[in-house]
Amino acid sequence: MPALPDTELGLTLLAHARRALERHLRLTDDPFVDDERLAQRAATFVTLKLHDELRGCIGSLRPQRALGEDVALNAVAAATRDTRFLPVAADELNAIRIEVSLLSEPQFLEFADEVDLLRQLRPGIDGLILSGSCRSATFLPQVWEQLSEPREFVAALKRKAGLRPDHPIGTLLAATYTVCKWRE
Repeated sequence: MPALPDTELGLTLLAHARRALERHLRLTDDPFVDDERLAQRAATFVTLKLHDELRGCIGSLRPQRALGEDVALNAVAAATRDTRFLPVAADELNAIRIEVSLLSEPQFLEFADEVDLLRQLRPGIDGLILSGSCRSATFLPQVWEQLSEPREFVAALKRKAGLRPDHPIGTLLAATYTVCKWRE
């Protein structure tokens, strides 16, 4: 992942995500842009917003496939498989704004208790993955914009994972990651 957002790469990824949605909705059969950077393995999340409200968000936490393929598949999945929403319709696409997040490799944290974990988090910078008890969930760093207090952030992430907010943190694994993000 680049240390600083690469504007040219960001524009390419946003255009790639939009083209994937257009092709999925059968609005075009134009080919994707050919860019060698899209062949590198990477993990991404694609977030869709309609009138500044979340309309879908799906991604990958680990680099499993080429960057271009990951963005395209996550864009279509955000539009069609985010269970919080109905699939995106063709007549919505022009009003939808796309955000692509390119993730760093997750780093596992060692912590003694919840206070120790909270102390290690960097609000606005770290994405967080919690896993354990056969459940897992993540929040991108962008979620800090809505949940700026670390205790609230972790409690909400536990709920997202299907756990109670007071679930003992010692039974869970935690990992952080950062993102480079681009928005239309």
